[in-house]
Amino acid sequence: MCFVKFFLKRIFFSKENIHKGGRAYVLILFGMMLFAGFLSCDSKKNVGTGMEVMDERPNIVFIIADDLGFSDIGAYGGEIPTPNLDKLADSGTKYTQFYNNAVCVPTRASIYTGYYPAEGMKRIGSQDPNVHNVVTLGEGLKKAGYNTSLTGKWHIGHKKPNRPIDRGFDEFYGMLDGASNYFDPSMRDPEFYHDGRYRRFAHNDSMVTSFPEKYYTTDAFTEHAVGMIEKFSKSKAPFFINVAYNAPHFPMQAKEEDIERQVGKYDHLGNHKERYLQLRKERFQRQLEIGLIEPEWGLSEKPEGGGSWRYDYDIDKWIQGQDSIRELRRMEVYAAMVSSMDTGIGRILKALEDNNVADNTLVIFISDNGGCSTVPSPDFNSEKMTEMKKYNQSLPGGKDTYEFLGPAWGWAINTPFRRHKAWVYEGGIASPMIVKWPHKQKEGAINRDVIHVVDFAPTLMDITHGAIPKGWQGNIMTQTIKNEVVTNPERTYYWNINDNKAIRKGKWKLVMANGKDQWELYDMEVDRTETNDLATSYSEKVEELKGLWQEWDKNYKESVSAIESR
Repeated sequence: MCFVKFFLKRIFFSKENIHKGGRAYVLILFGMMLFAGFLSCDSKKNVGTGMEVMDERPNIVFIIADDLGFSDIGAYGGEIPTPNLDKLADSGTKYTQFYNNAVCVPTRASIYTGYYPAEGMKRIGSQDPNVHNVVTLGEGLKKAGYNTSLTGKWHIGHKKPNRPIDRGFDEFYGMLDGASNYFDPSMRDPEFYHDGRYRRFAHNDSMVTSFPEKYYTTDAFTEHAVGMIEKFSKSKAPFFINVAYNAPHFPMQAKEEDIERQVGKYDHLGNHKERYLQLRKERFQRQLEIGLIEPEWGLSEKPEGGGSWRYDYDIDKWIQGQDSIRELRRMEVYAAMVSSMDTGIGRILKALEDNNVADNTLVIFISDNGGCSTVPSPDFNSEKMTEMKKYNQSLPGGKDTYEFLGPAWGWAINTPFRRHKAWVYEGGIASPMIVKWPHKQKEGAINRDVIHVVDFAPTLMDITHGAIPKGWQGNIMTQTIKNEVVTNPERTYYWNINDNKAIRKGKWKLVMANGKDQWELYDMEVDRTETNDLATSYSEKVEELKGLWQEWDKNYKESVSAIESR
């Protein structure tokens, strides 16, 4: 209670003072009560409802794209039309060194638990009731008085008590699994991918098994998120709305009208062999002009591929075996999917304005990992790949197709970085991040602080004045979110994903890729594209960081192997 209220209650509301003053005293007292209400130190007007509310903490809209490349959207150098995200970046802050956990499930586990993925996945995804001793982000915010909603992709538990509705979200609508048909999520996967797996979809506590005509997941998720904004804006409590799109994750499926707008956009890139590098060169140039990257960084070269790990694709071999027209179509459909998501985000931002809550809403946009190169098999002549060709008789994009962006485009969209999703080179773990917090940031800024998905849970609890659970492993990054000067530039971050190992401390990053037995060392200030391995020249630094990685790995459990669970 603020001082004005306290003073009125203790001094003027005593029986003896009321008795002495009579009717005049009561009138004066009534006037002062109205004045006190006007001056209330913790109330604000909710324009959308006309009601007095007692909570000025920010609403939060947290948007996650799925498998979006670092350079896909316009604000990060891309040619794909994304006017709404570009506008968000112009009115907020772009982050250049935001890190994820390379793959969908590990990233989401860290976001929702505040733990590095090995521990986070165990605590939120296990069926053992004895391990459910972690407070999730949803539960923490709910306990702090927030209305909570999750729309879209969950992917870290489909049975009770691991569903969103069990773990702190008042409302849930979306996918419990990692992927589905965009037009009809009830359709099974083709036999060539996960043997025809059935994908689970839910609304709160109920499974959803049928979908209307002209259904499209991106639009449906947008519609649900807008509905949550409209509903929660009428409440006195602030809200947390998590919109986890499945776009542009495979399968490559988009509405025909969205595809038509992208047809021909990539014809200028040249012949079938050179077009992917040309796309990278064009995006690289725009990134330089924007100021996202440093001029001394080189554009990383195409990986050799062909190694023992199933995600070490031979890009040249892939290109040789592909039809040029079909490859162009894959990228056109992918661009349509990204553009459609951007349109949905525009609707969400407009809903905030229409409901008069935009001025007190923190908006965060990220992707869960680098752009995706996945195909059913690294052996492009395998039975699974042959089955995929037979299944996809028509060009990519429709309900009855199930296509992947593929190794070549999947590498290209992570410009300027090396590799792609699943690796712990920058192409796998660096994503776009845009934050708009009205009145808290300088508009149109570029922030180069290092931040990791494991930091979101403690940071959002700090911003909302909630209790940060004991054991959460992330850092409180409120200063970075506000674009203020950071006091600890030597923070350490660690990865051990599918036997891909890395650690970053300050400007140094140590990496050991799957299938290799040697550490590589890179100076992130002058070579974030990881083109110049300094391990031989700085052997002492290698040993220091190697020891640090081993210490962190011991503390944060065993390696995570989650790709096949998608």
